[in-house]
Amino acid sequence: MSKYVLAVDQSTSGTKALLFSHEGDLICRCDRPHKQIINDKGWVEHNPMEIYQNTLGVVKDVVEKAGISKEDIAGLGISNQRETAMAWDKQSGNPVFNAIVWQCARGEAICNKIAAEGNADLIKAATGLHISPYFSAAKLSWILQNIPLAAETAAQGNLYCGTMDSWLIYKLTHGKCFKTDYSNASRTQMFNITNLKWDEKVCALFGIKTDMLPQVCDSNSLFGETDFEGYFDKPIPIHSVLGDSHGALFGQGCLERGMIKTTYGTGSSVMMNIGKTPAFSKSGVVTSIAWSMDGQVEYVLEGNINYTGAVMKWIVEDLELIPSAKDASKVAASASKTDETYMVPAFTGLGAPYWDSKAKAIICGMGRNTGKAEIVKAAEECIAYQIADIITVMSRESGIDIKTLRVDGGPTKDAFLMQFQSDILSIPVMVPAIEELSGVGAAYAAGIALNLYDKKTIFDRISKKTFQPVMSAEEKEKRVQGWKKAISLVLDH
Repeated sequence: MSKYVLAVDQSTSGTKALLFSHEGDLICRCDRPHKQIINDKGWVEHNPMEIYQNTLGVVKDVVEKAGISKEDIAGLGISNQRETAMAWDKQSGNPVFNAIVWQCARGEAICNKIAAEGNADLIKAATGLHISPYFSAAKLSWILQNIPLAAETAAQGNLYCGTMDSWLIYKLTHGKCFKTDYSNASRTQMFNITNLKWDEKVCALFGIKTDMLPQVCDSNSLFGETDFEGYFDKPIPIHSVLGDSHGALFGQGCLERGMIKTTYGTGSSVMMNIGKTPAFSKSGVVTSIAWSMDGQVEYVLEGNINYTGAVMKWIVEDLELIPSAKDASKVAASASKTDETYMVPAFTGLGAPYWDSKAKAIICGMGRNTGKAEIVKAAEECIAYQIADIITVMSRESGIDIKTLRVDGGPTKDAFLMQFQSDILSIPVMVPAIEELSGVGAAYAAGIALNLYDKKTIFDRISKKTFQPVMSAEEKEKRVQGWKKAISLVLDH
C-alpha cells in the first residue's frame, strides 16, 4: 500500500498543505491565506485561531484534492514562520492576544532599555543574536507588559508562550504536547545555543519565566499525534518541526558544513551550515541552530535582508515602471550594458551585514541615457549585491570556501537575477525545480524519521537548473567597487 507524507507550511501570508509520495515527489498542494492585521503604527498581527482553523481546513483540502485515502498518510511534518510569537491559556487553549508577527517592531523600546542597562553582549553571547524586536522575546515581553489578561494568566501559572509551531502542536494534540524544536527555539532570543537550554538570565531580562516556554526537542522527534479534530479516523504522528528557513536549508540538502542557501522572498535569508560547533560572527551575521536530529545539533550562520523581492514590488506598484515582477528579467536584460546606475534599497535602513537603521535608500550613478530599463536593472542587481555581501562575510568568518549557492523562492524564476547572482559571486547558482522548499524540508525530515525515505538518496529527487558565472574577473571587480561606493554614500549620514 502506498504511503504518503503530509507537510504543513505555516507561513507569514498563509498556510499550505503539501502531500508527498512514498518516493518523495510533491503530488498535491493547497493553500489558505489569513488576514494581515496592521494598525496605524505599522504593528503586524495574526489571529491564531484563524491560522489553526486554516490548518485543519487546508489538510482536508489537500486530501480531497489528491483523492487519496487518509489511512495512507504515514505522518506529518511542520514548517513555520519564525520569530512570530504568541501566548495562550494552557487550561482553555485560548489565546490571550493575537500573534505578534516577526515583521512587527513594537518591542523596540523594551530592547533599547535592556541594551541601555548593558545587557546586549550577554544576550549575544548566549543566543548568538543581536538584541532586536525582530525576535520573539521582546514580542512576548510586550504582551506580558501590555495585555492585562496575559499578566493575570501568568500570575495564575496558566500562561504558555511560544512560536507558531508550538501553538499548532498544542492545538493539534488536544493540549497534550507543548513542544518546539531547536531551530525555532534558537530564533526566540531566549535559548542558549551553547548549553542548549532556555537561558534563565536572558529570559529574566525580558520578564519571562522559563516554565512558560515549551519543551525543546530534536527537529525529527515525535512531537505528538493528531487526528485533525476527528477528520482522521486514526491519529498520525507529527514527526518533524522546522522553522521555515531551516526547513528550506534541509530541503535543499545542505546537510554538510559549508553548504549554503538563499531564500528569496519579500526579504531574503542567507543561511550556511557551519557544522557541529557554533561560530560567532563579528561582522553583522548571526549564529543560530540549523536543527538537531537524532541527538546531534548543527549550527548555521545567517544574514537577513529587509528588501529584496520587496524592491521589485516597489518598482511595479509605486513607480509603475513595469506591469509585474515577471517582466523584470526581460526589461533588465534590455538595459544598456555600460550604464552605471546603482540602487541601495535602504527603505527601512540596512540589515545584515551593515545593521544601520538610519540609512536611507538611494539611486546613484545615473547618466543622461539612464531610463526605465536601467532603473529596473539596478533594482534587480541590488538584490544580488546584498546577498553577495552576506556570503562574503560568511566565507571570511567561517574560513569556508563556498563552492555553490542553492536558492529558492519566487524570484528564482528570474533568469537575469540568477545569472547576475552567479556572476557577482563567481560560483554556480542552483535553482530547484520545486518551489516549496520549506515544506519539502519538513516532509523529508518526517519521512526519514518514519523510515519511508533514505537520507542518502531522497534529496536527489529534486532536479536543479544551474547558472554558471560568465562575467570576467575585471568586469566583476568594477561592478563590486561601484556597489561599495554606493553603500558608502548610504552609510555616510
